[in-house]
Amino acid sequence: MMASSYNAKDEDGAVTVSLRSKKPENTAFKQQRLPAWQPILTAGTVLPAFFIIGLLFIPIGIGLFVTSNNIKELEIDYTGADVSSPCFNCSQNFSWNSTRPCTCTIPFYLEQPYESNVYVYYGLSNFYQNHRRYVKSRDDSQLNGNMKSLKEPSKECEPYAYHDNKPIAPCGAIANSMFNDTLELFYNDPNGTKIQIPLNTTGIAWWTDKHVKFGNPGVDNPNLTAVFQGTTKPVNWRRPVYELDSDQDNNGFINEDFIVWMRTAALPTFRKLYRIIGKKSGLVPTLPRGNYTLEVVYNYPVRSFEGRKRMILSTVSWMGGKNPFLGIAYVTVGSVCFFLGVVLLVIHHKCGNRNNGGDISN
Repeated sequence: MMASSYNAKDEDGAVTVSLRSKKPENTAFKQQRLPAWQPILTAGTVLPAFFIIGLLFIPIGIGLFVTSNNIKELEIDYTGADVSSPCFNCSQNFSWNSTRPCTCTIPFYLEQPYESNVYVYYGLSNFYQNHRRYVKSRDDSQLNGNMKSLKEPSKECEPYAYHDNKPIAPCGAIANSMFNDTLELFYNDPNGTKIQIPLNTTGIAWWTDKHVKFGNPGVDNPNLTAVFQGTTKPVNWRRPVYELDSDQDNNGFINEDFIVWMRTAALPTFRKLYRIIGKKSGLVPTLPRGNYTLEVVYNYPVRSFEGRKRMILSTVSWMGGKNPFLGIAYVTVGSVCFFLGVVLLVIHHKCGNRNNGGDISN
């Protein structure tokens, strides 16, 4: 970088040229005189560190891996891509504009009972919720209950901000593509009766999402039909937002199915919490071993983006859902550190004495 200069005239009219010095100021920071600390890596410090990390990480990884494997999980694909699939006809004939929903039934067998609470997830594949324009296509002010944003959606929602000259509530591509399959679970009792499994529709969203980020407009008016008057439903929805649930505490923008969907996924293959099966009292398992039936109201088409749909039943532990990666990562890092410690110890034992002998002779 060139040093700056300027011209000035003295009293006699002579022109003098002054150059600004490039020398940094005489401070501890600019002259690099700040106190510093640098570790001296020796065999006495490096080798114990490798062995300690290995001896700690390996048992932790084994514990995490065993805990993850003890979590029970069952996954059922109901995309209907195969001709033999019970949902094949629904997948071939259904589209967003279908006026009549298609229903398919999938039988399955639960080989072992599920204790404690059972979490029901829906999963999608090849669905890129992390696309930049898709993620931005929402109006957080509208979702928080702002009346002005309800009537005048943000430009970020385009082209899903208005329809038929009416503002869309909720606006944006995320809300427009909300997952709307209906999943019902039945237990086939050995005596021939079919028992429906109760699924809890609340408690599936984050508390901060439902009570902080999302809120219905017109808090003082419990009549959501009147509050949302003058707006229209998203293009791909079958019913308006104020008819998502008969429970007013789970309706409108605070509907938990809607809130869960609006929290976008980072990867194209993801799962989202759909329902919770609460633990029964006593020693009776939540889901006993036996035959079950999954009934699907097929509303969500995935053929257009070559996606797949699945239903997952899972228990949880203190570390969350089933995920063996963390345990494998701990075991791998611990094993590598322990192996490097052994290798460096052998090298130090063989070469260290030789170097010391050379120093003595010199």
